Amino acid sequence: MITAAVLAALATACAVGSWRFTTARWTSRAPRLAIILWQSLGVSWGLATTGAMLAYAVQPYEVGALPGLIAFAHGWAPARAWDPLHVLALIAGLTALAVLIVVLLTAGVQALRARRRHRMLLTLISHDDPGVPGVRVLAHPSAAAYCVPGLRSQVVVSEGALKLLSEDELAAVLAHEAAHVRERHDLVLLPFAALRRAMPWSKVVADAQAQVELLIEMAADDRARRYCSPRRLATALLRFGTAGAMPTPNGMLGVQAHNVMARVNRLVKPDPELSASVRYGFIALSVSLVTSTPLLWLFQL
Repeated sequence: MITAAVLAALATACAVGSWRFTTARWTSRAPRLAIILWQSLGVSWGLATTGAMLAYAVQPYEVGALPGLIAFAHGWAPARAWDPLHVLALIAGLTALAVLIVVLLTAGVQALRARRRHRMLLTLISHDDPGVPGVRVLAHPSAAAYCVPGLRSQVVVSEGALKLLSEDELAAVLAHEAAHVRERHDLVLLPFAALRRAMPWSKVVADAQAQVELLIEMAADDRARRYCSPRRLATALLRFGTAGAMPTPNGMLGVQAHNVMARVNRLVKPDPELSASVRYGFIALSVSLVTSTPLLWLFQL
């Protein structure tokens, strides 16, 4: 009973923390750290919400949620386990857990299919260009730059983008897209997109997805700054924003027209980095969130 209450309190704390996190101002100063904290909050919220219901359901077993479920699966159940409230909690918990798993797998499969179809399409409507080796050039007059993530990743720019950008600006954009590929930002976005699909009515989930989308762009900007001038990247973003860039294909990561000014201001006038103590504090919080919930699943308090 205590475990269920603790997990319910943890789920509530994660939900409130996520809501407050959407308005936090420090995240742009440490986007990678903010992404880690968002992931920790998401994982802990999902496990704590389902775990609270399942821990209450298996409370008559006097073990943790996971051992109780294993005992139930093997057909052993004390008489008190068939109390209507415990049965309802078991059904609700298993249903919620199944929904989260199914939507995550579905989102992953759909993303893989979209990328496979797009790779096939690129063989027909794109070509190699000696001026940009290793990059596929899309035969389209609008400005576009994006990457096709995955094991066979590709960076794509349009002919319109090649005409729009200077040589230095193009190098900055390509460095940004290469950062998306290298850091596998598609995997970062996947659980948030899945959660949004499971709860399209939730403003907190919608805001969380929007925040993570902006944070991965900032993280890619930071990595690109190692190989190019920040001002060149800022100028390229402004050009894309004013030129009406082509929408990024579904399942890909590319230059977005929204939140351009927030990224440009950050590149031109960067804020000071977070202190080491603050960084370590957030890392410790993330680790404790990720580790405490599975432990509560295993052990009955």
